[in-house]
Amino acid sequence: MQLYLAVTPDKLREAARYTDRLAHVAYRIGRDGRLARRDLLARTRGGLMVLGDQDCGPIRDPAALCRDVWRECGNRGYGGVLADFEQSESPDRTAFLNALGRILARNGKGLFVPEAYGASAAQAAVLVCTALSGGNLRQRLEECQRQFGRGRVAMDLQRLRMSFPLPCPTGEGEPLSREKLAEMLERKQQSVFYSNDLCAKYFTFTDAGESRFVLFDDADTLRRKLLIGQDLGIAAGFLMYPEVEDILPELLPQRR
Repeated sequence: MQLYLAVTPDKLREAARYTDRLAHVAYRIGRDGRLARRDLLARTRGGLMVLGDQDCGPIRDPAALCRDVWRECGNRGYGGVLADFEQSESPDRTAFLNALGRILARNGKGLFVPEAYGASAAQAAVLVCTALSGGNLRQRLEECQRQFGRGRVAMDLQRLRMSFPLPCPTGEGEPLSREKLAEMLERKQQSVFYSNDLCAKYFTFTDAGESRFVLFDDADTLRRKLLIGQDLGIAAGFLMYPEVEDILPELLPQRR
């Protein structure tokens, strides 16, 4: 499996100690619908472009944006694009991703898209989040392979750190910071268990009369998720540098 580390320009030097498979979080679609970049180092070469859509305007000219992206990929030697689209699916984004997928595929480069665009962007690999709070991770990945095609699934290895009230009828939890989780583990000195279905660790506790259920990932659970992906023949996975900075030495040996 090709494992990419998504990183912002200010952390590039630190991340490069572990891998040369970097996904550069330095691009977005501007309010004018064209490519915008921020704080990218002039010497940046190789890896993937990460293209966000936060605060962007409508993509009125998908062809022009495709030219922008393709030119940048050529200039930087990028092997493809990860579309980190957080806004709701829309026709202009779908048209752009379809056009970009065709261009990249013709030139031997990859496109990775959120699961919401998996059915409409036929030339792209589909990012499936592995941070589950219910169900079974292996079955989830297998279902996505059946839906999108065995060779089209990639793993978004988002690091899980969530706290849920008990009972939790909505299924919605509260995200925990690294520091908050560490504090809870130390203060409560809880017995920690492993869920084979979720491929995550968990514990429960009671505080001020309220019972909570905490799910989290560490280096061990992320390695296990990677092993599941490899067993299923998944070709690519993505880690986010800020989420795994403290456990990178356990996930990736430093480069010499």
